[in-house]
Amino acid sequence: MTKLFEKYDLSEIEVSDKGLERYINLEPVVVPYSGGRKSNQKFKSDIPIVEQLINKLMRTHTNTGKKYRAYRIVKKAFNQIHQETGENPVQLLVNAIENAGPREGTVRLKQGGISIQKPIDISPQRRVNTALMLIAKGAKQNSFKNKKDIVDCLADEIIKASKSDMDSYAVSKKEEKERVAKAAR
Repeated sequence: MTKLFEKYDLSEIEVSDKGLERYINLEPVVVPYSGGRKSNQKFKSDIPIVEQLINKLMRTHTNTGKKYRAYRIVKKAFNQIHQETGENPVQLLVNAIENAGPREGTVRLKQGGISIQKPIDISPQRRVNTALMLIAKGAKQNSFKNKKDIVDCLADEIIKASKSDMDSYAVSKKEEKERVAKAAR
């Protein structure tokens, strides 16, 4: 049986949000690294969800192109999550994605020289991508000019987002986006 990082079983992970089930890839792999084989595809739902998180961590200027560094950050954060909670960290990541992905957003339309915001429903693929981006961005911002390193901040962000805690950067940004969309109705 293949386990992620040779520790975490992906067969027991449940996605409670049926809309996101198709877009969260829980394919069992030992090392989440596709080597860019799927980089030309328009939708990245074939890439394992842990590798998508690693790729989102590489977007900051300190980690650009440093996949092994981002891999080590995620691996250490998962170990820390497992030690703190005793649960499967991939299940907590899936719960965090479900809680941090905004369901509604806004687009700016120009009508007669003025721009107005119009609420729209967000697709499940975009919800997953936005949630992962917000989790990675929240961990990066919390570790900046702080004694805690990125590993601790990523572990805290995933745990808080999985519990829908408003102290989480990802959940608070999701609520802000949905509040703006509700006001634009």
